[in-house]
Amino acid sequence: MILSPSSATAQVVRERDVIYHRTEGVALTFDVFKPANPNGIGIIKIVSGGWKSKYEVVDDDFPKPYTDHGYTVFTVFHGSQPRYQVRDIMDFMHRAVRYIRTHADQWDIDPNRIGVTGSSAGGHLSLVLATKGGPGDPNAKDPIDRASSAVQAACVFYPPTDYLNWSEPGDDCVGVSKQEKWQPAFGDESKTAETRQVLGRHMSSIYHISERTPPVFIIHGDADPIVPLFQAQSFKRVAESKGVPVELVVKEGAKHGWPDKQVDEVQFLNWFDSHLQIDPVPPGETK
Repeated sequence: MILSPSSATAQVVRERDVIYHRTEGVALTFDVFKPANPNGIGIIKIVSGGWKSKYEVVDDDFPKPYTDHGYTVFTVFHGSQPRYQVRDIMDFMHRAVRYIRTHADQWDIDPNRIGVTGSSAGGHLSLVLATKGGPGDPNAKDPIDRASSAVQAACVFYPPTDYLNWSEPGDDCVGVSKQEKWQPAFGDESKTAETRQVLGRHMSSIYHISERTPPVFIIHGDADPIVPLFQAQSFKRVAESKGVPVELVVKEGAKHGWPDKQVDEVQFLNWFDSHLQIDPVPPGETK
């Protein structure tokens, strides 16, 4: 691990290459960006596009505006498809959260105040954590696997949420139709209608929303040709029916990604502040 001041600001220290999992001789890592005056909240920023995780996209400005706001940021990388399929990558993300929570004291964050964010595939994986994150195996030999993978808030850009109903009800996109190019990422389960239903439900966050799902904020363009706005709208409708706080901001004319997206990302700060900050306890009272 390498500790170095960020070139963007000497007040942010970047810890590189923290290994959270080893598989098939491959080390999976994250970097930690710690501000000079951390607020005790951890934000996991999933580095993923098309379920490929590229280290080179994470420069010293990558965690802004979060570090400017006092958040400690964990930029999590995963094994990329097609070597690793979406099922594997989802498991990697659960492992990353468990590792960060287990070692929360090391980075001075509250293990019960962890948010997650990502775009596109990173948004998909963020909402998988938001809806499927939960207790670990109490009988696991590895103490990390005993920890919870739950997060307490999520903020995402243009996330896939329902692969069985892609642009409209009944539009199956588990490696077929508009998503045929992703078949290697989905694996053999995407080859028959029956197994596509099983895989589609497993990897689609919309089927795992419950009353315990944490608050979710979504920004999605209404001209997105890759992930339809229908995905965000469907997620919002189901989440609200379960009583989950959800906010959807529709960016007019925006496609899949847009210049200066970080300007829009500033909106996530209020959401994380609202749902991850701990209310002060009045004198003489206890929680």
